This record gives sequence, C-alpha cells and structure tokens, in this order.
Amino acid sequence: MTMYRILIIDDETMITDLLSDHLQDCGYQTLTANSASQALMQLARCPDLILLDINMPDTDGLTFCRQIREHVSCPILFLTARTTEQDKVIGLGYGGDDYITKPFSLKELSARVAAHLRRDQRRVKNAAILTSGKLLVNLSERRVFYKDMEEGISTEIPFSRREFDLIEFLLTNAGQVFDRERIYSQVWGYDADGNSDVIKEHIRKIRTKLKDICGKEFIETVWGVGYKWTI
Repeated sequence: MTMYRILIIDDETMITDLLSDHLQDCGYQTLTANSASQALMQLARCPDLILLDINMPDTDGLTFCRQIREHVSCPILFLTARTTEQDKVIGLGYGGDDYITKPFSLKELSARVAAHLRRDQRRVKNAAILTSGKLLVNLSERRVFYKDMEEGISTEIPFSRREFDLIEFLLTNAGQVFDRERIYSQVWGYDADGNSDVIKEHIRKIRTKLKDICGKEFIETVWGVGYKWTI
C-alpha cells in the first residue's frame, strides 16, 4: 500500500497539529509548516498533496500557490474562511485543485484528500526538488530559482549545463567535503579527458551568480581539502 505524504500549511500551529494527527490516524505521512518559508523547505520532501491555508501573514496562500505551481504537480487544496464564488474562482485560477471552506469536518477533509489522491496521476511526474535556504533547485527541469516568500521575489538564475551538474552534486551531498579530483570524476566521469583544474573556475562562476542574486555563495572552500555545500 502506498504511503502518501501530505504537507499541511497554516500559520496556526494548533490547526497544523490537529490536521496532522487526524491524517496520520488515516494512514498518511504528514509534513507541517507555519509559514511560506517553512513550506518552501518542505517541498524537498516531495509531498503527494498539499493542504494550504489562504489567510497567512507575509506570503498568503494564493501567492505561495502561484509561485510553486510550475515546480509542483501534486494536488493543492485551499483551506479558507472565504466563501464567495469569486474567491473560489481566484483560488482555482492560481493553481489550486479544490477549495475547502472553514469550518469543515475532519471526515469531509479526509474524504476530499482521499478522492484527490485516488484520481491524481500527476504525482508520478512530480519534479524532483531540492531546497537550500531561499534557493530552489528543480532537478527534473534543471533550473535554479531564488525565492524570497516574504518579499514576493522569484528569480531564475541561469547556469550552464556543467555548472548545474556541479550544483546538483554538491547540494545532493550537502555538508560533505569533496576534493577536486573526486568532484571531477563524479561530474565529468572517470573517462573524461582533462583534469580537475577546471573545477576551481566553474565554482568561481557559480559563486558569483549565487552571490549576485541571493547574497550568499553556498559553496564553501575547506582549505587544503576541497569544497562543500552549506545550507
């Protein structure tokens, strides 16, 4: 039996705890977030369905949905006290799949969740996503974005094919230190012509691009040893 993973996003901890406990009792794995920034980090866990409160401070649920929809194909169900038809039209237009109006029963909620999971075929095509702070790396599409949810900023950072390969390798193994020879063999391949001297220049270019947009380089030099990705 498939163990579905559900991400619950609401600024009220009491709500996320209540829904998490109920859905776990229904046999689901749950992830929780109380802000858009926390939710962005949880996307790396590849949820199968997202429950998203609209009325959150800073980045509201509608804006968050619109910002992540091109990277996330799983169903997004809005939780909200807004009841007008126009509110529902706007929510669905922003990329939501359903609209559950507060107050709702837990029985209704779990029935809606189960229905969407049953008929949803897109989850098998979910993009593989890695996050690091405000950086979002879409491995499936090989694209890198800087997303500041509080400021409402979403900027794509262009990288060459080899630069992206280096980012993917280091971020996938974040916190681990690799010397240039190991990086070269893993990214270029054991049979590649050339030498590891090219690593230094590629990392310099990656750092410059990241620093210009994010204000942070992410790749740390461990002197005398090599490089590592810092979260």
